[in-house]
Amino acid sequence: MTMNQRNIVVIPGDGIGPEVTSAVQRVLESAGAAIDWIPHHAGLAALAEGSDVMPPETIEAIKEHGMALKGPCTTPVGKGFSSVNVQLRKKMNLYAAVRPVRSLPGIKTRFENVDLIIIRENTEGLYSGIENEVTPGVVMSMKVATEVACTRIARWAFRYATHRQRKGISVLHKANIMKLTDGLFIRCAQQIHKQEYPNIGYQEHIIDAGCMRLVQDPSQFDMLLLENLYGDVVSDLCAGLVGGLGVVPGANFGDEHAVFEAVHGSAPDIAGKNIANPLALLMSAVMMLNYIADRQGDAGAGKIATTVRDAYDRALEDGCKTRDLGGDLGTDAFADAIIERL
Repeated sequence: MTMNQRNIVVIPGDGIGPEVTSAVQRVLESAGAAIDWIPHHAGLAALAEGSDVMPPETIEAIKEHGMALKGPCTTPVGKGFSSVNVQLRKKMNLYAAVRPVRSLPGIKTRFENVDLIIIRENTEGLYSGIENEVTPGVVMSMKVATEVACTRIARWAFRYATHRQRKGISVLHKANIMKLTDGLFIRCAQQIHKQEYPNIGYQEHIIDAGCMRLVQDPSQFDMLLLENLYGDVVSDLCAGLVGGLGVVPGANFGDEHAVFEAVHGSAPDIAGKNIANPLALLMSAVMMLNYIADRQGDAGAGKIATTVRDAYDRALEDGCKTRDLGGDLGTDAFADAIIERL
């Protein structure tokens, strides 16, 4: 069974981005993925070419081809340009961020058999970055929540839970303090659950208590639904349960388009040294192939996704690891180990 040929935008990103992206492309090609890559830039790579950090032509290309695979892009801390990721999600209306977190063979952590999916609203809340200086020395950040966006992400999460045959959704919030914004978020989730998906389990936890319970025993949870900032923090926390950001994928979905990305940073300190772990981006590419299979009915893409996932699981189980996981393989050597097991 073969995959239908298709064009997909690739954004290599900054720092280690080009290295891990190249490794992932090589694995997918070896697995038989029929992809014509359409290269575009964002972040510092785009600035170096004299363009904006989020060039209009990159946005237009994603709209034209429907999806993109994106490496990590640098975001300055406390100064400089605004986040490339935030700009991309807003301009493309990629309102649903999905991060599956599962235990992997050969990677020993404190917990076993972790299997979580974090769903994060991607366009509103404090994370949308609406800030201003009220007066010298006084700054303000605005948290925005709308019924449209809260309802939309709740419905998306319950639909995803049904499609993936998940058991239940837990909403993490701070509605005891932020009664209007977080209150609206949980009311919308309650309504969608009651009226449209009563067959899916539902519970709520105040965010701080929920985080405590996660690190005590993650098996208490199945899917987590959170507003923007909470989702960013908690998804990284959950990544720590299974080995870190180098072993979890990420995807951003809208109604018409999707961007699949490594969730870790650009790690400029190790760029060009052939030691970065390409697994997170490869796992994101597997999500992309499954999306193609589900959304476009391409069973061949789904078959390749399973083949690649089985190959990197076997590689890890056989002790093939990059340095961040306690091994000694470089970026290319780890990709080679996966290709040998396809």
